[in-house]
Amino acid sequence: MTREFDPVKLSVLANAFDGIVREMTNGLLRSARSSVINTARDFSCAVLTADNQLLAAAEGVPVHVFGAGPLGEDMVQLHDDIREGDAFLHNDPYMGNSHAADHVILVPIFVHGRHLFTAVTKAHQADCGNSLPTTFFATARDVYEEGALIFPCVRVQRDHKDIDDIIRMCRSRIRVPDQWYGDYLASVGASRIAERRIHELAEKFGVEDLVDFVDAWFDYSERLTATAIETLPEYVLHGSSVHDPFPGTSADGVHLQATVEVKPKQGKIVIDLRDNPDNLPNGLNLTKATATGAALAGILSGIPENLPSNAGTFRRVEVLLRDGCAVGVPKHPYSCSSGTTNLADRVVNIVQAAFSQIEDGYGTAEGAAGQAPAKSVISGIDERNGNAYVNQILVGGVGGPATPYVDGWPTYQRPVCGALLYHDSVEVDEQRYPILVHERTLVADTGGAGRQRGGLATRVTMEPRGESVTLTYGIEGKINPPKGVRGGHDGTKPSTWVEDLTTGERREIPVVGRYDLQSGEKVVSITPGGGGYGDPLERDVLAVLDDYRESRISLEAAAAQYGVVITDGGIDEAATAKTRESRLAS
Repeated sequence: MTREFDPVKLSVLANAFDGIVREMTNGLLRSARSSVINTARDFSCAVLTADNQLLAAAEGVPVHVFGAGPLGEDMVQLHDDIREGDAFLHNDPYMGNSHAADHVILVPIFVHGRHLFTAVTKAHQADCGNSLPTTFFATARDVYEEGALIFPCVRVQRDHKDIDDIIRMCRSRIRVPDQWYGDYLASVGASRIAERRIHELAEKFGVEDLVDFVDAWFDYSERLTATAIETLPEYVLHGSSVHDPFPGTSADGVHLQATVEVKPKQGKIVIDLRDNPDNLPNGLNLTKATATGAALAGILSGIPENLPSNAGTFRRVEVLLRDGCAVGVPKHPYSCSSGTTNLADRVVNIVQAAFSQIEDGYGTAEGAAGQAPAKSVISGIDERNGNAYVNQILVGGVGGPATPYVDGWPTYQRPVCGALLYHDSVEVDEQRYPILVHERTLVADTGGAGRQRGGLATRVTMEPRGESVTLTYGIEGKINPPKGVRGGHDGTKPSTWVEDLTTGERREIPVVGRYDLQSGEKVVSITPGGGGYGDPLERDVLAVLDDYRESRISLEAAAAQYGVVITDGGIDEAATAKTRESRLAS
């Protein structure tokens, strides 16, 4: 039994570890080379304990860090000679990682000869050696067709020096080797920041204080979570969703469901994802890490309390998975190339929306997802310098889910990211890559109407600067858009087409795949809007007026969806009251 820990020191050390992770994050953001990392911020940093429990994640992306513990387990199980100065490269989706595109650098941190912590950086790569120039390969029938280099937690540094065998493998197979190596160095550097800062903490507070802090912090987080769950009614929640048809799915898509048992007497929540389809012959399959992370993200979104994101909190949540399941534990060689996006986004939505069944004030609506062309992987040869380029751009956002208290964010990006990814800078993308972005704008009347409105969709129009640019994308939600809850309306569906710049002729492109956008063409990409929360007739009339004045909704939508009559730029209170009363009565 550990000694009673001083609560002031507990707060100081909790914030100190949080600050270490934030410094890691800032270091990686400022030093990485690829724009998917240093502009879009598609990476996460964290610190694990020596027994592989998530201690600190700051603003880590949920699908990256909530299931991070097994990464450390793999390191310990595979290597019995770990020592100070080591670093390990891990991207194996069949072990503890998310998908092959997420390269993880693990640095074991020793203090006075004891392995106490492990620093983790996980960064989405511009290219990971796939057979096609994309890190999201939703149509790959298996891991061989996917083609990525897989590193099952291999040692990449010894005594703080690179093991050149691994570096050469990456440089010979990755299409942008210098860019990759810069990102690799930035990731290692971020993990070494944690190593230095934790040594400083140990010198200041002592090793035993750090060890005792871990237990006390986890116990405190667990008590907070148990208390939050104990205030909930005992409930069995059922959530369901359907992912749109993709190659390798049935004609009506992928039907998903989750059962969430709220057990207040035990202070526990159980999420059962086992009753879902078997592994699919495409790249949509989730991994153990992404299925777990998505379920936990849905829980933390569904419960009103703000709980710490660490292993103490997660002790009170059990996620049940099944081997060989598309949203469970994948069987080799099924591909998990898109395992951090499509089905994972649906799992987050299922769980967070299910909590709205309890009563008003719980849960959220569904958020939008998809890899529309504005969020595609672009590739080709840059005619300005003759160099090959590959990178995911995040020029356009999607509509976030409305909550019981706030409208959805238009910069949400996707459910698994929890609005933590950034939009690309248009100017930076145009500088780095041969594309020209004509517009990036929010689209009125696309967020699901509700007492709280869903986030708006984004329209992006772009063309190649040179002969062509290849887009690899996957449009999701065209058949099954984000749902509203508790009377809130659904978000709007996405729309994409290619337009001839001379004639204006439009043509549809496939829902998922690759498209070579030629000179003289532009692609128009409209993402989905987020679902609304609550009855639109309960929305504050001044909020409706503000939405109209800020061009978030049209005059017609104000009247048709919200029952608010606006004339001469102001509210006609009598007509509005009459309209709303009439609709409520019917």
